[in-house]
Amino acid sequence: MAERRPRKDAERNRAAVLAAADALFARCERPEDVTMADIAAEAGVGKGTLFRAYGDRAGLIRALYSAKLRPLREAVEEGPPPLGPGTDPLERVPALLDAVLRFKLDHRHLALALESDGGGSPYGAEHYDRWHTLLRTTLEGVPGLADGDFAAHALLAAVRADLVEHLAGQGVAREAMRARLAQFTARFLGAGH
Repeated sequence: MAERRPRKDAERNRAAVLAAADALFARCERPEDVTMADIAAEAGVGKGTLFRAYGDRAGLIRALYSAKLRPLREAVEEGPPPLGPGTDPLERVPALLDAVLRFKLDHRHLALALESDGGGSPYGAEHYDRWHTLLRTTLEGVPGLADGDFAAHALLAAVRADLVEHLAGQGVAREAMRARLAQFTARFLGAGH
């Protein structure tokens, strides 16, 4: 049987919904204030359209996050050094963490909404598993590092959205946050060998 293609109006609605959600999260004070009704009104669609397409608010947030993250994921999976495969782990680990931090700084409220949506442990989420696996695998190439699994969890904790939000709320500037993460990662990796 031939694969069924989405209708053009469904594609337009999806693009409008994701753009509306992105705009609302970008300008909100608190991510929990963005509702499905707000997104539907901003996109010019009915709430039923949202629920049919995404299931619930968490599903919509995951879809938007995935769409926003796609360029970074592609750079990590296929791109050149320092993010891409084949890079020395001592260079790739800091580059990966910096890229995740920059992404979360650029999309603070969306990242916070995703990680604090109440859909269970953030450590069981698909996006977390993907980053953890990539980081663990990369860390396994660091000479003398004994436990890549735990190390990946510990390093990812440094770029959790709630921590990024807390530091930004305390007035820590973007470049200062990036510099602190780079220093921390360098010390961590230096202790591994």
